[in-house]
Amino acid sequence: MTFRRSTPSAVSLFVFTTGDFAFNLYWQGVTLYLLYFYIDVLALPPAIAGTVFMIGALWDGVADLAVAAIIERTRVSYRRMIGWGAVPLGGAFVLMFAHTARSAVALLLLQIVFRTLYAATNTPYAAWTARLSDRSSVRTMLTGMRMMFGAAAAMLVALGLPWLAERSASPAAVGWSHAAALFVLVATPLLLIVVWIVPEPVRPATMAPTALRPQFAALVRNRAFVLLNVAAAAGSAATLLLSQSIPYYFRYVVQDTARGPQVLAAMAVAGAVALPAWTVLAQRTGARTAWLCAILLAILCLGAVAASGRDGALPITALAVAFACFGLAGWSLVPDSIDWGEAHDGIRAETLAFGAFAFVQKAALAGTGLLIGATYQANGFVAGAAQTAATIHAIHWLMLGGPALLIAVCALAVLRLPLRRGTIAALRAQREPPAPIKRA
Repeated sequence: MTFRRSTPSAVSLFVFTTGDFAFNLYWQGVTLYLLYFYIDVLALPPAIAGTVFMIGALWDGVADLAVAAIIERTRVSYRRMIGWGAVPLGGAFVLMFAHTARSAVALLLLQIVFRTLYAATNTPYAAWTARLSDRSSVRTMLTGMRMMFGAAAAMLVALGLPWLAERSASPAAVGWSHAAALFVLVATPLLLIVVWIVPEPVRPATMAPTALRPQFAALVRNRAFVLLNVAAAAGSAATLLLSQSIPYYFRYVVQDTARGPQVLAAMAVAGAVALPAWTVLAQRTGARTAWLCAILLAILCLGAVAASGRDGALPITALAVAFACFGLAGWSLVPDSIDWGEAHDGIRAETLAFGAFAFVQKAALAGTGLLIGATYQANGFVAGAAQTAATIHAIHWLMLGGPALLIAVCALAVLRLPLRRGTIAALRAQREPPAPIKRA
């Protein structure tokens, strides 16, 4: 193997997975409410808000790639990267919600600072998973636990961030920064605890870094990695398009403002409850098979939402059960796709693969933000006002039609994915020399 591995204790593995709770306090805050903050709190025109959000998300993906490249060239410790960035990351999160002027340039610069720091800490954290074990089942278990903590953070953010912002004694916009600061007080110490407790297997000192160009070329040739990215990006975009539409849908279509955060929180709970079952299924049948089951469930739930007319809170919540497996399967298969590429090409692009995978996910996020802003703008959306019939129709069907198309793309890519249960173990067995015969 490429790394000297020690077997981390169960406590270390558990502490490691709690890092996703910290990161998701930030990530869910940005995913669920930053665009809403721009449009409904700061009253930016939707097209401008969507463009700012899109550029920030694209920069996030570029930063992921840049951080991965730096780590590959310098071999800097994952723990050190997270330790250096934990405190500045929290400060940048607060500042992003503290700017109350309608300056798109200033909002974009603050978002770029935050997303750069997020990439500098989250990319090494994600890549760390591949070093903690070389067994697919253990990686799936770690990813499942990480996702459970992430779902718990999503539930807390969905309900807590707007609730705290509304109850602040300060003006509405300022209240959001105060709410963000409370989440930082939880996330920052948790990341520092992960850095302090969890061990990191080290590369042999004699191994020279692989040049970046061959690694990029190897990733492009890696069929498993390419198909995984297509499937994960489409699934992620479907999830984000639905979740980002929910606050607008319940406020302007259903005309129940409080219901939006409640449904988002219910979705987080449903996803968290479903994750243990998806994790067990993925361990027993393979992540690819579990993913296909989740896709079928998502299609059925979208049909139920469309048939229910307006509201549809129950089938929308049920969609979170399917989407929980999308994230679990995608991230748990990244290490396997790295191993698959190494077995076929002889080049192991570890951190760069995680950076590229994150870049594709951030590009999908950017696209959803731009799509929402442009669609709302084109259909006459006015923040805080009663919407026209055309606007209501656009909000309703963008939330349903977009995810349906994206899930179809996801299904096609997953069906072609060569990472079945036992694939990596079989490849590893082919490459390892046979055990010597013991003589009496």
